[in-house]
Amino acid sequence: MRELEQSFIQFDEVSFWYNHDEPWALKELSLTIKKNEFVAVIGHNGSGKSTIAKLMNGLLFPQKGEIFVDGLRLSEETVWDIRKKVGMVFQNPDNQFVGTTVEDDVAFGLENHGIPRKEMIERIEQSLKAVGMLDYRKHEPHRLSGGQKQRVAIAGVLAVAPDLIILDEATAMLDPKGRTEIMKTVQRIRKEKKVSILMITHDLHEVTFADRVIVMNRGQKLIEGTPKEVFQQHETLWEIGLDIPFVAKIAAELKQRGIPLNKQPLNNKELLEELWRLHSNM
Repeated sequence: MRELEQSFIQFDEVSFWYNHDEPWALKELSLTIKKNEFVAVIGHNGSGKSTIAKLMNGLLFPQKGEIFVDGLRLSEETVWDIRKKVGMVFQNPDNQFVGTTVEDDVAFGLENHGIPRKEMIERIEQSLKAVGMLDYRKHEPHRLSGGQKQRVAIAGVLAVAPDLIILDEATAMLDPKGRTEIMKTVQRIRKEKKVSILMITHDLHEVTFADRVIVMNRGQKLIEGTPKEVFQQHETLWEIGLDIPFVAKIAAELKQRGIPLNKQPLNNKELLEELWRLHSNM
């Protein structure tokens, strides 16, 4: 119970299947997410990543186990209160747009929650400003770039003021520039709004921004730890068909050649610092 009180999200031996004739999508999964924590979930297709996201938001209900969100047990009676606390941004932003302009689209969720008009106007401006899209408030969503569309989708979720934002493969359809835009936006929002972030992703570079990583395999948790701890288990990741970032590959190759680094680098800057340290000590 003490762990539950400290966690914003709590999965307690949760199991779920889509079809009785198929294997469990999730099997006896237990996990926690704390307030203002950035957690990345990775795994191959069918590992259970998106199922986790849909269960957190009450789009699905577990056949076994219990889910708690901010102390509320997920049920038919609490699902609407939970959805106010947990917002989702999906892979294709075009599927989320309902308004004729950017500000109309952001207003949609607020209208559904019965937010007074004066407060609604303030929230629209604040959320669009937070994602760097305030100057596009009168634009038609379908005329925006992929990265801009996804930032508007994030603004729509942010306006409802959830405590947790789930990004379910939210950068999968974007080019490298668009992905960089979204990651900068997510980091800024987390810092300014103090919200928890759950990122479901295939992009191992995005994982480096997380506080903690959960690796899923066949509906179960395979590895859990910081990005550095997870990437050090590169052989296990390769066995289930997952790659590791280029920088982590270099660090692993150096270790195999008898040149271990003091720290596991996560980006080019950290790698260069370690290489310079090695050079200076030669």
